[in-house]
Amino acid sequence: MAKEIERKFLVTNTSFISKAESSTNIRQAYISTNPDSTVRLRIKDSQAYMTVKGRNNGAERDEWEFSIPYSDACEMARKLCGGFSIDKTRYIVDHEGWKWEIDVFHGRHEGLIVAEIELPSAECQPPLPKFIGIEVTGDARYYNSMLSLNAGIPV
Repeated sequence: MAKEIERKFLVTNTSFISKAESSTNIRQAYISTNPDSTVRLRIKDSQAYMTVKGRNNGAERDEWEFSIPYSDACEMARKLCGGFSIDKTRYIVDHEGWKWEIDVFHGRHEGLIVAEIELPSAECQPPLPKFIGIEVTGDARYYNSMLSLNAGIPV
């Protein structure tokens, strides 16, 4: 079993785009949004994955991810989820040796920008880039699974 340890922040501006080393288009659908057993379908460019996550315990939770056929992900999203509910571009930005994943949301969540940093332990305190705003780690309104159920940006 893998552990995911990450912190999540709102982003104050788009200055990170010029610093990005890569970007990826991502679409997501949720078979289950139950906080104890979230099941996500994700398409990253042309690759597809199914991810199962346990309940958050602060910045930490259990996570399992599997590659699946692209056509299966599309069919499951259509038949089980009513289509893909999350559409975003993910930018990877290195800041002082730390890899930040910054998601710029499109469609019904247009205007929302969230940065995540995966950590080796919950005690790590990585240096924060200037574009980082308030921390929303543990705020369920900013979980992609919850965003998939709601239109618009959380307030």
